[in-house]
Amino acid sequence: MPELPEVETVRRTLEHKILGHKIQKTNVLYPRLLQNVDETELADALKGRYFTKLARKGKYLITHLDSDAKLVIHLRMTGQLTATQGLETPLEKHTSLQIHFEDELELRLVDQRKFATLHLVYNSEFVGIKGLAQMGVEPLDESFTPQYLKEQLEGRRAAVKSVLLDQRRIGGLGNIYADESLFRSGIFPGKPAGSLTINEIQKLHTAIENVISEAIRHRGTSFRDYVDGDGQQGSFQARLQVYGKEGDVCQVCGQIIARMKIAGRSSYYCADCQG
Repeated sequence: MPELPEVETVRRTLEHKILGHKIQKTNVLYPRLLQNVDETELADALKGRYFTKLARKGKYLITHLDSDAKLVIHLRMTGQLTATQGLETPLEKHTSLQIHFEDELELRLVDQRKFATLHLVYNSEFVGIKGLAQMGVEPLDESFTPQYLKEQLEGRRAAVKSVLLDQRRIGGLGNIYADESLFRSGIFPGKPAGSLTINEIQKLHTAIENVISEAIRHRGTSFRDYVDGDGQQGSFQARLQVYGKEGDVCQVCGQIIARMKIAGRSSYYCADCQG
């Protein structure tokens, strides 16, 4: 699933391509993509308009129109949002949405698993999008301080990995970057969140900020589905130290990377470095 670094990379690569281009029409190939709007209303809201700003909150991409309307897109597991010259690029099999611009540019949403969602909202009304309305502070926000992280963890008996994945506490942090952050800070993912010391919280806070920043610089992590707005893969997968590396040798201590289930998700760790 695309996490904060991947969605931010999509935002950055699309921004210089689609802003200011007049929208000619839309083509919805998978109507269940639309959450609070039908095809006709979406077409009417977009026709003749253009995007003025691409924003992101957590794992949500928010496209501002030159009206009071916005599209809120969540790519979920396999969604890909790319800009292409429509006449030059064949339509992919799993295309859910096409937004046609007057200069033959197209914005396409391709989604093999069909879990991606699109909301049409007006002004700043995100109440109907529960995950967005209840989202916690993002890792690179100035409000994400060691004290904020401490407040999210203290008193919790749940595993620290489980708390890190709670989008109501930290927005945009997902499975890949939680595992990498816990490894860098030397914290066992199953450790009760409320038992972390001040020193461990400081290390974890620094690790989260650094991992997210590095992943953005390397344009995200690509395994199978994720590509940026240009259709290109990211490269952070080459820098992963534990995620997806069960059975591999730890690059730090030489022990074998292990895997366990926490909150229904696979968690990768080094028992020696994170003991």
